[in-house]
This record gives sequence, structure tokens and C-alpha cells, in this order.
Amino acid sequence: MASAENSTLDWRTAYAYIEDIGDGQGYTAGIIGFCTGTHDLLTLVERYTKDHPDNGLARYLPALREVDGTDSHEGLDPGFTEAWKAEAKVEAFREAQDAERDRVYFDPAVRLAKLDGLGALGQFIYYDAMVFHGPGANATSFYGLRENAMKKADLPSEGGSEEAYLDAFLDVRKAAMRTRKADIDTTRVDTAQRRFLREGKLELETPLTWAVYGETYKVS
Repeated sequence: MASAENSTLDWRTAYAYIEDIGDGQGYTAGIIGFCTGTHDLLTLVERYTKDHPDNGLARYLPALREVDGTDSHEGLDPGFTEAWKAEAKVEAFREAQDAERDRVYFDPAVRLAKLDGLGALGQFIYYDAMVFHGPGANATSFYGLRENAMKKADLPSEGGSEEAYLDAFLDVRKAAMRTRKADIDTTRVDTAQRRFLREGKLELETPLTWAVYGETYKVS
């Protein structure tokens, strides 16, 4: 997923990443793209501050609460981006990013994928969708995507084909991505996840080759 989020295979370099990518969600930051406009960045800083009250981001909490749900930088500029980069040098903050990623996105996605009868590829597809679309229940959030995919193909845990179900899930997900922006780049689906599916890499057996945003990546 780091190849799609940060154009690298070394996801550990992304703790300090922060920028507004113009997607209407404010600042995107950290290892999975926590956003100032989508509540997860606010939750991360609140939980981190509870354990580390003197951290360098705590003073921005009032502003983060005000801009939550918007693309505004009000109260964050200037200073917040540099404060984020500085805090990312602190091991405790890197650990907090890991913990929040696992709590909100990774653990629920993998747990549900296993219950649905999916292997490593399906677990990865669920996790990437959970991060990109958010863990909501509406039609363009993760649980809504799953519900719509289940209308098109049976879950493997219910006797369905794993390939057919994942193909349906990726179709639903790609359509949802385009509701966000009609010309959005969907290569993280088309030339990465769908490629693995077509190659029968249901357990992500190496070697793996894929492309995202025009860049090719390989894992031997």
C-alpha cells in the first residue's frame, strides 16, 4: 500500500510525510495518510496527547477540532506541518501512528477478510479499501462497498469463488473511487490489486510485480 500512498516500498519513511494533496480532506499525513478533514488525524493526536501531554502537536488540538470534516487549514498554518515532521522523529509518536493504523484499519480489515474466507490478497484488498474509503457504512465507505460486492458475488465463506468475489469487490470499489473524482487515478486497483488477482496470487506469492501512478515495483 505504501507504493500507492507514498510512492515507496519503504513505508517506514512515511511517518513524517505531510501535505495537502488537493483532495478536499485537508492535510494528509503519516504512514497511512491520516487526514485533518476525516477525523482520524484528530483522533490520533488526541490519543497521543493523552499519553504524552507535552508533545509538539498538542497545541494544535483546538484547531484540529475546528477543521475536522473540512479542508481548512485555519489555525494550522503556519507551523503544523513542521510540528508534525518534528514529532515524527519521536519514537513514541511513530508507535502511536502504528497503533492507530492497526486499531482503526488493519486489524478490523484483516479480521473481517478472514471471516469472509479470504486469503492474503483479499486481506490486503480489504485493508487498502478500509484506509482509502474509511470504515463507514455508506455506499462509498468500506462496509458499504462490502455490502454491494456481496450482492454481486457470494463470499468464499459461504461457498462462493474467492476470485469472483474479489473481482466484484474491486469493481464496486473502482466505481466508488470515481464518485470522489471522475478522473481519479485508479491504478492501485487496475495495475496492482487486479493484476495480482488475474495472476492467481491469492496468497500474494512472490515474485510480485505491479504498477502505481506509472511507477513499476517488484518484490522478489
